Amino acid sequence: MPKKRIYKVVFMNEGKVYEVYAKSVTQSGLFGFIEIEGLLFGQKSTVVIDPSEETLKNEFSGVSQFHIPMHSIVRIDEVAKRGAATIHKLDEKGEKVAVLPTPIYGPGKGDS
Repeated sequence: MPKKRIYKVVFMNEGKVYEVYAKSVTQSGLFGFIEIEGLLFGQKSTVVIDPSEETLKNEFSGVSQFHIPMHSIVRIDEVAKRGAATIHKLDEKGEKVAVLPTPIYGPGKGDS
């Protein structure tokens, strides 16, 4: 039986760092994007343990796959177990500077 892969994807979106777990991460057919499918969340219960995971469940409800620009990806890890999906603000650690998205290709030598 083949091993089930779980990917932890960390990416930036609207001034926040999202950490999600997925079954599949591939290069998208859209140039410059990563395709993420099969989001994994914890079991449904009446007690809300992590409000950020609940927020992510609501944000991605009904989404079968989504595409993230490559420059927004912080890291992608293959992990043994699923963890809790979370959202962190960029300035939690006192950091006031955020990296702006940059184009993949800059202007050529002849361009002004």
